[in-house]
Amino acid sequence: MSEKAVVIEAPGGAEQLKLMDVEVGAPGPGEIRIRHEACGLNYIDVYHRNGTYALPLPARLGMEGAGIVEAVGEGVAHLKVGDRAAYASNPPGAYATARVMPAKCVLRLPDAIDFETAAAMMLKGLTVQYLLRKTLPQGGLQPGDFVLFHAAAGGVGLIACQWARALGLQLIGTAGSDEKCQLALDNGATHAINYRRDKDFAAKVREITGGRGVKVVYDSVGADTWEGSLNSLTPFGLLASFGGASGPVPPFSVSTLAAKGSIYVTRPTLFTHIATREATQAMGDELFEMVASGQVSIRIDKRYALADAAQSHRDLEARQLLGSAVLLP
Repeated sequence: MSEKAVVIEAPGGAEQLKLMDVEVGAPGPGEIRIRHEACGLNYIDVYHRNGTYALPLPARLGMEGAGIVEAVGEGVAHLKVGDRAAYASNPPGAYATARVMPAKCVLRLPDAIDFETAAAMMLKGLTVQYLLRKTLPQGGLQPGDFVLFHAAAGGVGLIACQWARALGLQLIGTAGSDEKCQLALDNGATHAINYRRDKDFAAKVREITGGRGVKVVYDSVGADTWEGSLNSLTPFGLLASFGGASGPVPPFSVSTLAAKGSIYVTRPTLFTHIATREATQAMGDELFEMVASGQVSIRIDKRYALADAAQSHRDLEARQLLGSAVLLP
């Protein structure tokens, strides 16, 4: 069966993204075939495209999507043909009209959530779930605690602002413009710092927290924010580095962690957390409940045709997107 998919034949810029005809067969044991109604756009797709996270070539891109289950392989019990479904999953391949993929990270989609919303929220929302619910400082987080979240007006950030508000946390968000800061505030951040104007954001964090610092920093920016993130922590605080949009974190001495107050650093990934079907289901159920209840709403800033995947990557890298974006087959 011939379908369309976005493929790269070599790592590089957005021009490497090509829409091609591909063959999609029947699912094998533990697999399903899904016809996409919408596909998600994430910064990890850029890392796959430019070779930061190398893939065997030629490679297909995209880590999340939503659609209709068309066929079910042997041993798959939690899905059936005709189910509305959504996923964040390895291996990449969501930029496609249809695909065959492992079933373990594909979840049945509640009727209350539409396909575009699902495609825009699975990877980002599950990321926020493992950050705010599982990647925690000593003693956990209690209502009233301060946390710092970088890129607070992006797709992950806006979900985090809302989820943190629902948990009673005081989220300090950083963003690169006053417009983005206001968007973070509108979505539940209690404070927002424009890091282009207040370049020493750690000093601003200390000011907001009465000199104490925050219990945890969630940092997807990497190189540009690393030092300031360390300097924003209270003693025994946790820096969760979960991305490197500005480049990889520089090498550092572990003695730095002692000097800054016996602090902790971790580099978590979503795919460790969704390694089993049971874990994926539990995390997904919590995400679905947050969205279906209205405690978290998913902002879709732009919609692109699958053929315009290259432009979507240019916009993403230029930080022109507020919230999430989707590709429509």
